[in-house]
Amino acid sequence: MSFLDKIFGGKQEQGETKSFWSIIKSEEDLKIAIDNSYAYKIAIFKHSTSCFISKTVLKNLEKEIEASDKKGAFYFLDLLAFRPISNKIAEDFGIRHESPQLIVFENGEAINNASHQDISLSQIL
Repeated sequence: MSFLDKIFGGKQEQGETKSFWSIIKSEEDLKIAIDNSYAYKIAIFKHSTSCFISKTVLKNLEKEIEASDKKGAFYFLDLLAFRPISNKIAEDFGIRHESPQLIVFENGEAINNASHQDISLSQIL
């Protein structure tokens, strides 16, 4: 890994997804996530893999999750690979697309969302 990759977050992200993330890759995955929100709160993190700010926010959120004793259902959406799914979330729930963005769902409804430095584990729990 080059020096600049260490500073700016190179391509090391590929395959390094934390174990607590459930990956959303299809509309069916999104439907399952929303269906799960009827049993417990879920959070979808929308991440741009090419954005330094998004990478920084993701790392900070992951640190919060790992340090917490609270359990939750965390879903990860790669915006570059699956932008149509992000668009569907925006359309279906009336939430303007941003990146990075964390959206919390309960009982099939978006109950909270934040972007950039406003993203925190406290929004979920």
